[in-house]
Formats: sequence, structure tokens, C-alpha cells
Amino acid sequence: MIVLTCIQFCASQAKINGVSFVASKDAITENHIQSVINLNANYAAIMPFGFIKDLANPNIIFDTDRQWFGETKAGAKQYIKTLQNHEVSIMLKPQIWVWRGEFTGLIEMQNENDWKVLETSYSKFILTYATLAQEMEVPIFCIGTELEKFISNRPTYWEDLIGQIKKVYKGKLTYAANWDEYTRTPFIAHLDYIGIDAYFPLSETKTPTVAECLVSWKPIKENMYLLSKKYDKPILFTEYGYRSVDYSGKAPWKSDRSMTAVNFEAQTNTTRALFDSFWQEEWFAGGFVWKWFHNHENAGGLKDSRFTPQNKPVEELIRAQYNIK
Repeated sequence: MIVLTCIQFCASQAKINGVSFVASKDAITENHIQSVINLNANYAAIMPFGFIKDLANPNIIFDTDRQWFGETKAGAKQYIKTLQNHEVSIMLKPQIWVWRGEFTGLIEMQNENDWKVLETSYSKFILTYATLAQEMEVPIFCIGTELEKFISNRPTYWEDLIGQIKKVYKGKLTYAANWDEYTRTPFIAHLDYIGIDAYFPLSETKTPTVAECLVSWKPIKENMYLLSKKYDKPILFTEYGYRSVDYSGKAPWKSDRSMTAVNFEAQTNTTRALFDSFWQEEWFAGGFVWKWFHNHENAGGLKDSRFTPQNKPVEELIRAQYNIK
């Protein structure tokens, strides 16, 4: 049973009520962020991208003219400034995309030379954005997202990288570990938040109930609490969310386009259970819902089975939760 002890690091901090703000091909305007403000969000994750050709390719391509504007350094800077002008704080979260959408956690080189090339390439990528985070006075910087094999194979590199990041960036650091990876992250002690992409399986049913999801969360929550207590660091959901689809709690990480059966009750129930399980805990810092598009009026909607909560019943649930002081 979890003891609701007031852990020192969260005693006087407001919850991070965040959105994962999707990069687009265009610059954003004040009109594009009005929906973020209307949601009562106080944070947005800005996500520039680097690309690699396959899981064994060591070269990261980033900040090029061929990318969408929001995926570049200039785009990230413009997004950050526009949101900051409306008092929305930022987590800068540079991410890697593998062509054909292969899972980044499986990125693994086949020889020492390629590992060295990848390390040099990743350092250039991440330090570019760490420098931008410092320039823009961004309060949280995420050093990577779901890179388990890269980390498990090269732990010394990652400790050295964190040291390099801290030379150019003075804010808070986190790493976005996948839901089945976070307990094995070897450098937690060097971070400020224990970051988790919280796509935990909760239910095998077509329309999960809040009650059954709450039961499933209990042992997971206990493990998070113990980890938080061990390192004296708060848990942060660097991503969380559910699709508006049948079996939304079974494998929440899936983005399979063949899953098309729209189910808003499933999305709302799983989200409600997550809020009820974590948002009142003082050792829990908050989280970033996946995902939020700039063109709100055209995003989501009543025929959409994807992750975004926009223009769906769950949006009202999130708005109400984010309004709690």
C-alpha cells in the first residue's frame, strides 16, 4: 500500500499539465495556441526531429530544408516563443524517427565504429537543442525518447553526454523512458525527473471500466512510488494518452491504422483512471498528453480513432483536470 508521504521535491510545485504539441509544416500563430490555453494546459512539449534510415544506421539527419518547419531548430524556436508569450512553459523534447516507423528502442549498431559514429551524431543533435533550450530559457529538457538498446549498450556514453548537456543547459533534465524500460534506466541519479512514456497495458476488455483500470494501476503505481522515493525525484509522464478505439487499454502504445472502431468511452475511462491514480500524488510531477495538433478545428473529432483528445469527449475531462489548482 502506498504511503502518501509529502516528498520534498513536489511540496510547493504546481502539477505539469502538459500537451505534446505536434510539429507541423508551418509556423504557428496565437490562433494556433488558443486551444492549448483553453485546455488549461500550463506546459507544452516541443518536439523537433532527427531522422535515421534504419535501426542499424548511425547517421542522424536533422535541421534540414527537407523537414517540416516545426521539426527544425528555427521551427522549435518559433513555437517556443509563441507559447511562452502566453505563459505556457516548455519541455523541449528532441526525438528520433526511424524511416518506416520502426521502434527507436531497437536502434542498435553492429560494430564499434558505427557506435562511435552514432554517438558523435547524437551528441551533435542533442547538444544543438540543449543550447536552444538554454537560449530560450526552457525549464525542462528531455535528453532522449525510448532509446533502450542505445542506452543499455553504451551507458558510459550517456553519462558523459549528460555532463556535456549540463555545461550548456542549466535547467531541469529528464529522459522519456518507454513504459517497460523506465526501471532499467542507468542514469536516473543524474536527472531531475524520472520520465516515463506511460503506455502501460491495463485492460483486455473492449471498453475498459475506470474501476478495472484503477486496479491495474495499483502495482505499477507502487513501483513508481518506490523508485521515486529511492532517488528522491518526481515521476513525470513525458507522454501519456489513449486512442479513442476499442481495447484502448490493452496495448496503448499501438498506432496500428487497422484499428478503426471508434470508442470514446474507452478513451475517457482509461484517461480518467490515470488522472485518479496519479494527479493527486505529491511525488508525481504531472504529464504531457499525446498528442495535440496546432489546427485544433480540424483535429480529432467524432470519427477519429487516433490518440488526440481534440474535439472528443475526453477533451472536457482533461480541461477539468487541468483546471484543478
